[in-house]
Amino acid sequence: MSNDVSVMVDALRASTTITIALDKYEKIVPVLTKEKAKKVAIEENGVLAGERTGTKINGFELGNSPIAIQKYKTDLKTLILTTSNGTRILNGMKSKVLIGSLINSQAVGKACLKLANSHIDVVMAGVKGDFAIEDYLVSGYIIRSIEKEFKKNKTKFKSLDNSEYAQSAVLGSENYELVKKSIYNSKSSNRLKELGYQEDIDFSLQRNISNNVGIYENNEIRKLNV
Repeated sequence: MSNDVSVMVDALRASTTITIALDKYEKIVPVLTKEKAKKVAIEENGVLAGERTGTKINGFELGNSPIAIQKYKTDLKTLILTTSNGTRILNGMKSKVLIGSLINSQAVGKACLKLANSHIDVVMAGVKGDFAIEDYLVSGYIIRSIEKEFKKNKTKFKSLDNSEYAQSAVLGSENYELVKKSIYNSKSSNRLKELGYQEDIDFSLQRNISNNVGIYENNEIRKLNV
């Protein structure tokens, strides 16, 4: 992984949830375990949110749902979040880490070029260590956004040299309707539909509805000013 700038992509649903949560919360604290989440929520006076295998954790105020996060009414300014994949990936990343999703891909592209010195790494969360097509296709959109921003504005980079893996992700994301169909019919989506989270899938498949970019530093996520 990059020591410069990385983008963590967990399209269904942690990246989308975090991006929307930044409308309401000043900071989000991602943690690995349910027990740690409960402890940190007391210390930080925060709202508890989390899921395991897609289902809201018993005793938590919220699951990993962007729609539920958006609707939830609270005056508290800290969200404690633990998820099956996204928060696990964040724990092992050492660079400047941005949170990328379909709903903020354009804003993430701009932020990458502003922050990076020489290298940008887009990291797919996957599902329990396995490949997830939704993260791959959304990563393609984010790389495409980086390319568009590079062509549109002068940056410190003289050129972009995408790996063949990155190039294939961009090609895979060319047709938005096919991307939506592929993600909608993915294993992750089918599991979420079985659990009653159809609306979360639809929400996560929207493009560029948010300018929020979360940056993970010092074990917490805050909104980056881009």
